[in-house]
Amino acid sequence: MKSVTAFVGSARKQGVTSRATRRLLDALEASGDVQSELVFLSDCDVGLCRGCKACFIRGEEFCPLHDDRDRLIEKMARSDGVVLASPVYAFQVSAHVKAFLDRLGFALHRPRFHGKAYTSIAVEGLYGGRDVVRYLDLVGGALGFNVVKGSRVVCRKNPDAAHEPMLEEERRKMDETLARQARRLHEQLSRPPFPEPTMLQLFAFRMARTSMRLELAEDRRDHAYYREHGWFGSDYYYPTRLGPLKRVAGAAFDRLAARSSRAREDHRPERRG
Repeated sequence: MKSVTAFVGSARKQGVTSRATRRLLDALEASGDVQSELVFLSDCDVGLCRGCKACFIRGEEFCPLHDDRDRLIEKMARSDGVVLASPVYAFQVSAHVKAFLDRLGFALHRPRFHGKAYTSIAVEGLYGGRDVVRYLDLVGGALGFNVVKGSRVVCRKNPDAAHEPMLEEERRKMDETLARQARRLHEQLSRPPFPEPTMLQLFAFRMARTSMRLELAEDRRDHAYYREHGWFGSDYYYPTRLGPLKRVAGAAFDRLAARSSRAREDHRPERRG
C-alpha cells in the first residue's frame, strides 16, 4: 500500500478546496493500493516565521516557535505522496499554506523529500489559479519531490444557489480534471522513485552545492547538511546514472558555479574596501 497525505489550506471544511481534494484522494484509493489522509492546516498550530534565520544557520531544531511544524513534516516524510491544495486568495495561496511553506524555508535549502510523489490543487473563483499551481509545483520540486503537474479548479459562484457554490458544468469539469490528475499521480507512485534528473534539475543541484561549499562556513547548517549527505562529491542528491551528455554538463555547471561564487566574493563590500 502507498500512503498519500493531502494538506488543505482552506478553513472551510465543506468548501470547494476540501471537496476537490477529497475527490482526488477518493480516485486514488479506488485503485485499491493507496491509503490517504486529509489534513486541514487550519486545525494545526503553525506560527508565522520570525525571519530569525536560526533554521538556516544552526538548524531547524533551533526554531524559536514550538508548534505543529515538525509533526506536519513527519507526516510528509512518512508518506509516499503529498498533495498540497489551496484556494486562491488575493492572487496567491491562502495564509495557512503560505505560513506553512515559509516555515519549510530551510528544507528548500536542504531538500529532503526525494523519491516521493507530489501534486497540487488550486481553486480559483475569478483569476490566479494557474499562477498558484505553478508556484506550488515549483515549491514541491525545490523540496525534492517528484512533481506531477497540479490542477486548477474553477468555481464561479452560482448566484441562484446560495448553498451550492458550483455550477453543474463546473462540477463535471472538476471531476474529470481530478480523475486525470489522480491517474497521473498513481502512475508516479508506481514508477521508480529516483529518476535520472533533468538538465535543469542537475544545473540547480550543481549550482547550489558549489555555492554552499565555497561561500558558507563549515559550521553553517546548510554546509554541514550537504557534507553529511555526501553531496559535495556526488553526481546528484541521490545515486543516479548520468548519461555522457549530463556528465559533461554537470562538470561545466560546477565550473560555472565556482566562477559565480568567486565573482560574488570579489564584489563583497569588505573586499572592495
